[in-house]
Amino acid sequence: MQIINTIAELRSVLKNQSNVAFVPTMGNLHAGHIQLVEVAKQHAECVVVSIFVNPLQFGPNEDLASYPRTLEADCGKLKTAGASIVFTPSVEEMYQDFDGINLNQTMSITLPSIANELCGASRPGHFAGVATVVMKLFNMVQPSIAVFGQKDFQQLFIIKQMVKQFNLPINIIGVDTVREPSGLAMSSRNGYLTDAQRASASQLNSALQSIIQSVMCGNKDYAQLELQAKSTLNSQGWLADYISIRSSLTLLLASSTDTNLVVLGAAKLGNTRLIDNLTFNI
Repeated sequence: MQIINTIAELRSVLKNQSNVAFVPTMGNLHAGHIQLVEVAKQHAECVVVSIFVNPLQFGPNEDLASYPRTLEADCGKLKTAGASIVFTPSVEEMYQDFDGINLNQTMSITLPSIANELCGASRPGHFAGVATVVMKLFNMVQPSIAVFGQKDFQQLFIIKQMVKQFNLPINIIGVDTVREPSGLAMSSRNGYLTDAQRASASQLNSALQSIIQSVMCGNKDYAQLELQAKSTLNSQGWLADYISIRSSLTLLLASSTDTNLVVLGAAKLGNTRLIDNLTFNI
């Protein structure tokens, strides 16, 4: 496994590769990330994994400075998983006009209005930052396949739309969320939870499961189901951001005639913001 820090070296190493699978990450890897690598290996012999904590997608009051950076451990896991290349660029390498304080990335991907809903409503500019860095990485790696986790359902939806609308020759593969035995979706941010909070963290997943059970029993008062779920979480000590039932095909608010659905949720437990989603058909 090679560890590469510069775009020039990455392009040099990959120039004779005709089929590359790519897994973009921000590091602090867990079993969910390793599952993405395993899926990537099924589609290409050369698997590139990037590790880059992207400042452009963090808001001014978010956890950029404290986001866990565990490069040595991550590389050990990736070597065991069979990754071919780990790309670990610096901020200066990714943002050529970075002056040590400001990124000076004056060009970015303009996103559709759905990027301002759900997680985008409470994290303005987040998905523009995600889409811009992913486009940069796609340009650097030039993969034929890119693998993303479905835990970040809205992100995956936006990336798929970006690839489609910019005619990028990349097959985007979404991989089911890897969960802890309790049902908690694996996330790098789970490491922020105290033991007591971790014991309660599966309540978000339980709230989404409860909605699905109600819908499958014929309840299509989606707005009321969303309110009830938020109220339940708040009564359990959470600060619910949103619970929303959407079309899994368009991410628009679900109507009574939609059959392909996703219920998404985001909520804070203490200072830790967790997200989850479940897809289902009726």
